[in-house]
Amino acid sequence: MKRFWIPLIGLAMFFLEPVFGMFSPLTIGGDYYYVVPRFLIMFLIFVSIFHNTKRAMLYGLFFGLLYDVFFIDIIGLYSFLYPALCVAAGYIVKNIERNLIFATIIALALTVVFEFVLYQFFALIGLTSISIGTFLNMRLLPSMIANSLFLIVLGWAFRSVMVRRTFEQNKSLTLSRFYNQ
Repeated sequence: MKRFWIPLIGLAMFFLEPVFGMFSPLTIGGDYYYVVPRFLIMFLIFVSIFHNTKRAMLYGLFFGLLYDVFFIDIIGLYSFLYPALCVAAGYIVKNIERNLIFATIIALALTVVFEFVLYQFFALIGLTSISIGTFLNMRLLPSMIANSLFLIVLGWAFRSVMVRRTFEQNKSLTLSRFYNQ
């Protein structure tokens, strides 16, 4: 059962994103602010940083394909971007210490990259007509504030699940090598 915690948490994040997305747009002072939760990609980035980049890529491919099929009807966009961001996160942490502060900064920075790439893609194919300034002020900034709050609340829990799972996995590998000698 322990081996299913990470995929189950990923599945929960997949289902929570549209629930929190129903609170968007927010109206403040007559202006609409769009909050787009990106819980799943931030969780996958944490999996890549604290557990295993290869598994994060596989989970990213699976959940990206699910996201493509159920939400945007453009097969391949999320199923390419999710694993690519997991690889980027794994590559970035090769040279820095893996702690919660750096992981949070990396997750938020890669989420900004993710949002910007999606905006550019949708602008390219004509699915969005908002200007870059409107995108930055009315969508990206509120989304990043909301996603930052999410990571502040649950980032430590994500990290502890990954670290515990990695420790258990390494412990079982060590014991199996000991008994096989």
